[in-house]
Formats: sequence, structure tokens, C-alpha cells
Amino acid sequence: MDRENYIKQLKESGDTFDFIIIGGGATGLGIAVDAASRGYRTVLLEQSDFAKATSSRSTKLVHGGVRYLQKGDVTLVREALRERGYLSRNAPHLVKNQRFIIGNYLWWEKPFYTIGLTVYDLLSGRMRLGRSLPMSKKQVIKHVPQIVQKNLKGGVSYQDGQFDDSRLAINLMQTAVENGAIALNYAEVTGLLKDQDGKVSGVTVNDVLNGVSINIKGHNIINATGIFVDDIIKMDNPNEQPMVRPSQGVHLVVDSSFLGGEDAIMIPKTSDGRVMFGVPWHNRIILGTTDIPVKDFVLEPKALDEEVDFILETAGRYLTKQPQRKDVLCVFAGLRPLAAPAKHADETKTKEISRSHKLLASKSGLITITGGKWTTYRVMAEETVNLAIKTNKIAFKACQTKKLKIHGYKKTTDRSHWMHIYGSDQDEILQLQKENPEYEKRLHKDFEFTIGEVVWAVRKEMARTIDDVLARRIRILFLDAKASVTMAKQVASIMAKELKKDQNWEEEQVREYTEMSKAYIII
Repeated sequence: MDRENYIKQLKESGDTFDFIIIGGGATGLGIAVDAASRGYRTVLLEQSDFAKATSSRSTKLVHGGVRYLQKGDVTLVREALRERGYLSRNAPHLVKNQRFIIGNYLWWEKPFYTIGLTVYDLLSGRMRLGRSLPMSKKQVIKHVPQIVQKNLKGGVSYQDGQFDDSRLAINLMQTAVENGAIALNYAEVTGLLKDQDGKVSGVTVNDVLNGVSINIKGHNIINATGIFVDDIIKMDNPNEQPMVRPSQGVHLVVDSSFLGGEDAIMIPKTSDGRVMFGVPWHNRIILGTTDIPVKDFVLEPKALDEEVDFILETAGRYLTKQPQRKDVLCVFAGLRPLAAPAKHADETKTKEISRSHKLLASKSGLITITGGKWTTYRVMAEETVNLAIKTNKIAFKACQTKKLKIHGYKKTTDRSHWMHIYGSDQDEILQLQKENPEYEKRLHKDFEFTIGEVVWAVRKEMARTIDDVLARRIRILFLDAKASVTMAKQVASIMAKELKKDQNWEEEQVREYTEMSKAYIII
């Protein structure tokens, strides 16, 4: 992962790439893997860090979407369930089978949800993770000890996927590189290049870390920038209408004792008509999510007090151990780039906006993809590459990703230790620590994360800031935001040594991270 060498290569070679992909979130990374694995010369450019925005702030579910089935969107659910199966097979070190339980408090709920979730299973076909089954009251309490028992009639269980989102993003970046792509974080596209016929023929890129500007030529320019797609569209055509309606989702992270078991819960209908989850994740519980329309597109959205209160209040109705503000270890907000039609009923009701993806080609040949979700990233990438080939008339090569193993692939995984998320890289990290015992030391007495993992993140995963490491490589920001701040100074020192930075850099990094992390802490 020699970022500096990639920059030098792009600056000096003057090569023309088959694909230039703008955006290093789930969609852009998926496209880079697809294009590179087909044999196309590919470069991916991300203005910040990989998965910095929406793609690291999900509910951590690989799922078909039970609530979309409720709305009758069978096509979307079937597609997502199929993709859930592919992802489970190709990245088993990151994706696991998770049981969800719906507690039933009215007599009709058990048969109703049993039938509905049986349809969900049938739509999975051969990709099914397990059967949905009715449960007695005693069984529900056994598996979710903290569920409210008053008026509980029983429940229904179903199987879905659970994963680590930004770790998958990093592994996709590595997979793309292994297939010949160049992938760069902190590479901001500041303009589009066009030929004499008005067709897009490249991009102008600013290397954010070094202040160097580079022109890169390409046959296919892909706009996969999520919440920022309209910025790139405006570069192509300043008169184009916005195609994204942003929606903010907020999650709270609390101790695992609030559920008391290994199973997740699904609340099928909250007071605002949404679905809410309580999902085990890295020995914590994620509660969420909210869904409110917002106007600003920012890399660091902030949760509103009303969103926090809504989640706590809703969870408190279903859990005997009711979470309070003081119990929240992390609050994180993410913006969903909903692909809205030009005209829809009510922009204040985000539930009315399509959750499926939207793909289009402009007159200049710019390909834009937005919407969708983590679960369907692979098929979104396949469709995007196919449209680019057709639009810009380059030689067709078949998609390879249905069976392509993602970097870190390991068929059997022992999930009892945090390091399982590295998959096949785990042995190399352990060897690194064995060679230098200093690397075995923990960053914090209450957590498993080691100095060696920081070194690994810099050398092998292109981490360039404290935020990259603590938020998206070892995830501690999302597990315990206050604890992450106490690690910042040591992590800055380790990174400075690896990156050959001075004391001023360390101090500035700590200051920036400490300020940024305040948005993740409830006071």
C-alpha cells in the first residue's frame, strides 16, 4: 500500500486508464473491484479516507430488508437477499449469520410475522441462511433476557447477515489493488477534463496530503461519490438538477448487557412507522436507526438530540434495562444518498423515497450511480461497469465478482477475538508482533487493540490520520468514543514514526481528532 508511489506513478506516467472511479465508499470500491478484476486499467480516487462518510456509519447489516418486503418491494428484497448470499460466501471473515427475534405482544403478530418471514426465506432461495420460526414466550426470554415480558405472547426468529462495514471497505480496496487497480485516499477530484467533442476524458486531482495537482486521463469516468454525487454532476453540467435527497440516520452504541444475549432484536414498527434494530456488534449493541430529511451534505454529520431521545425512548419500551443518555458509548450519524425521483409526494417523508439505486449516463459520457445500500454494492458495481462499457464503447469483458474472494477471505473464523476481522491477514499481524514484542502491547487496558495493528494500518491499509486508524481500521471510535480519545496521543506517536512526521504533526492530529470525536460523545 505505497500511496506515495501511486501518486508518483500517476504524476509521471501520463497513462490513460480504462476506468477512473470517483468515490471510495461501498459503491466506488465495489466498482473498482469489478473493473479491475475484469482486467480493465483502473484508478479509484477518494477525497477523504475510504468509507469516511456513509459507508462506515451503517447498521452493520447485510440483509434483504424486511421492511421493504412489508412495503411490497419484492424485487429489491430478492436482489438484496441474493447479494447477501454472495457476500457471505466471499467474505466469511467479516459477514456472519445473525439471528433476529421479533417479540410479539398481540395475539395476531406471531402468525402474521411467521408467514411474512417465511416469504422472506423463500425469496432467498438457495442463498437462505436459515428458517424463520415461531417462538414461545419462554424461548424469547431465554434468548433475549432483557426483553420486556409484560404482555409478551412469544415471538418469531429469522436469520440475516451482520458485518463490519469499514473493515469490508478496506478489504475491497485491497482486493482492487491485488487485481491491478490504483486506489488513493485523500485524492480530491476538483474538475473534469473533456475532449473537443465535449466528452469527459479525465479528471483533475488534488493530493490533499501534499498539495500536488495531477491530471489523469480515462475512457470511463464514474461518479460514485454517494452524498456528493451532485457536486460532480455540476462539474459536468452546471444546469443539472440535483438527483439526491439526503436522509440522516443515527445509531447509539451501548453495552451488550442491554440485550443480555447473542441474538438481535427487531422492532417492526416504531411510533414513526419505521423499523428499529438492536444488533450485537463487537461485544456492544447498536440501537437504531432514525430517518430524517436534512439539507446539508457534510463528511461529519451530527446527531440531533431529538434523534437520540427517540432511540432511547423506543428501546426503553422493549428492554427491561432501559438505556439512558449516560449509557451511550458512542452516537454516530450518517447521511443516506437517497436516489429520489424528480417529483415525489412529500420531501419531508424520507420513507417515500426509493431505497433502490439509480444509474445514468450523461451526454458527456459521465456515469453516475447513487442510492442503494451496502448489501447490493456488488450488483450495483456490475451494472455500472456494464453501462460504462456500453456508453463509451470499449471492449466488453465479463464480470468476475460473484465468486471473487475478497481480501482476507478465510473459510472458518474464530470470532472469540477481535482479530478475526483481519481474516487471513491475522497471521501476518501476529508474526509482525512476534518479531517486535513492543507491537504486542495494548493501546488501552480495557481493549484488545495493539500497537502492531496501528503499524499494520499504516503499512498495509493506507491509514494516514488518527481518525483513519481509530474510526475505520480498529473501530474504537464507534465502540467507545471517550476511550478512543485517550488512545489518540499514543496512536499519533506510532503513526509519526511510521510516516516520518514531526512533533507538530502529532499535536495537530491529536487536536483535530479530539475536536472531531466530540460529535460522537453524549454529554
